[in-house]
Amino acid sequence: MAAAGDPLCRPATEEELADPLSVVDRAGWLGGNIKGKHVLCLAAGGGRQSSLYAAAGGLVTVVDLSGAMLELDRQVAAQRGFSLRILQTSMEDLSGLADASFDVIIHPVSTCYVPDVAPVFREVARVAKAGAIYISQHKQPTSLQAAYERNAEGYSVRHTYYRDRPVPPPDRPTSSSRRLRESGAVEYLHRWEQLVGGICRAGFVIEDLVEPKHAKPDASLNSFADRASFIAPYVRIKARRSGNLGQATPKLLLL
Repeated sequence: MAAAGDPLCRPATEEELADPLSVVDRAGWLGGNIKGKHVLCLAAGGGRQSSLYAAAGGLVTVVDLSGAMLELDRQVAAQRGFSLRILQTSMEDLSGLADASFDVIIHPVSTCYVPDVAPVFREVARVAKAGAIYISQHKQPTSLQAAYERNAEGYSVRHTYYRDRPVPPPDRPTSSSRRLRESGAVEYLHRWEQLVGGICRAGFVIEDLVEPKHAKPDASLNSFADRASFIAPYVRIKARRSGNLGQATPKLLLL
């Protein structure tokens, strides 16, 4: 992805960097100001996420498993004069980061690459300060279960929900599958109880949940937007670290 110039690896534009929170926080979950806050961009290498949060005034640490992706963060930081802390590690092992050290944790779609999300959420909870905001986005389980080509009744469910094996790749690539499934990647389906319940059990209170809308009524057959009219591809969750760091009590706050 880094070598191919994937859209996720393209630097932010001058216009985006001039008003970065309007790009990364359209829902207003961050309160309009992150200046001086310690921000962790988790599994978010590629030069884009880190630069936007740094431009917004955050004290940014970026973590990624890929050295190639992190090199893009180094390049953008040098070009823009941003000061970043960079750590190459998996999202399940944040031992290089201190307990209770972040005010904000930003976690783009990536939990699909690990077989078990519980260790990830435990590590995020460990490095989060009391009251810290954790914003994560995930692939919806139904999207990983479903076919990528529409039949007469819609998009059929092809894969089991209760599974510990990776989800098989598409039989043949389509415009929809190429956008939803990274070529050559091993991906796992995580159930709602593992995503929402797992975040709560790690010691967070869920404050909001949205399904980013990608559906278009006039989309061409079998396109990404057509499939999104039947199946929401992603879910974005806002959670806040419980004040009692000594005990992770499951909580779900419905607003």
